[in-house]
Amino acid sequence: MSIFDYFGKFFAGMGFWNLEIGQVVMIIIAIGLMYLAIKKNFEPLLLLPIGLGAFLINLPGNGLMDLPVVNYVNNLPVFEHTGGLFYWISHGVTLEIFPPLIFLGIGAMTDFGPLLGNPKTFLLGAAAQFGVFTALVLAVMLGFNLNEAAAIGIIGGADGPTAIFLTLKLAPHLLGAIAVAAYSYMALVPLIQPPLMKLMTTEKERQVVMPPPKAVSRRVKIIFPILVILFGVLIVPPAAPLIGMLMAGNLMRESGVVERLTNMAQNELINIITFFLGVSVGLTMTAESFLRLETIKIIVLGVFAFGLSTVGGLLLGKIMYKLSGGKINPLIGSAGVSAVPMAARVSHNVGQEANPNNYLLMHAMGPNVAGVIGSAVAAGILIAILG
Repeated sequence: MSIFDYFGKFFAGMGFWNLEIGQVVMIIIAIGLMYLAIKKNFEPLLLLPIGLGAFLINLPGNGLMDLPVVNYVNNLPVFEHTGGLFYWISHGVTLEIFPPLIFLGIGAMTDFGPLLGNPKTFLLGAAAQFGVFTALVLAVMLGFNLNEAAAIGIIGGADGPTAIFLTLKLAPHLLGAIAVAAYSYMALVPLIQPPLMKLMTTEKERQVVMPPPKAVSRRVKIIFPILVILFGVLIVPPAAPLIGMLMAGNLMRESGVVERLTNMAQNELINIITFFLGVSVGLTMTAESFLRLETIKIIVLGVFAFGLSTVGGLLLGKIMYKLSGGKINPLIGSAGVSAVPMAARVSHNVGQEANPNNYLLMHAMGPNVAGVIGSAVAAGILIAILG
């Protein structure tokens, strides 16, 4: 072969000649996700890796997800082709490893003190799962089967790892659309929730100043994760990977005897897993799997699910306001979704707009962390019924 033949072979192998219109559209969508992460600061830790993965997978000839080719010589495997880099990394998603490890890090970072100081707020985390089951019914009415509808409904819990975990169990072909919807709505909490909060509460209710939460002993904080694992797993066994890891991380934090492990879970582990989880999800967003009518339906149903979860928490918050004689600010009900700590901050900010002396952050953290447990339990229930 002459040097021109080599150059001709190189030129013919460029990806430009295999670029299809669907891939161009997906590249634009991927750039849009990265723009939201970088310019608008919308959930950048996940939208940036997801956008990067979607960008890479839609470039022709990338080889990132190539399957390995194995021959056996004397009963020993010999790789003719080792497979693409992210073919192996994405097994952390398909084998359901990454979402529970994210929960380990979340548990290590979470202080359940506000929840334990005011256990009634646990009910607000449960009420905020209202959108999950309502959206499930709506999804069935729009033509999705029960498994797909359950995966769409869990978007209402505003918990990305839980949404990914449940979708892998029940409807893995919808993973890309559901993951993007779940993380996008988590990022949009400051835009979606305040109008609903102001619509459903009065000025007088928003001005309520709650007394400081009760202090909780270290012993109670240590016993709590053990009891949650015990009863949570016995009642909803399929939720064991999420509940177990969440509470294992929290037990490490509260025990005070494994500081190195706690720091690892809070920092290095969750950062590494977050990146690989996001990129792996993005790699599922091929033109064939994402550019469908179902994707639009999922995105629309996702915002309904999230909005209805916020409404469910606020409704119970208003009931608790009445039953407590006006001592509980119903705004903390909106924090029952699992977007920690963003939803709690939004409750605090809306409360301060009505009363500058109102400090709701710690009160809102109770239902907020309860929402993390609630979404994991809701996912476990759906897996137990449909899985």
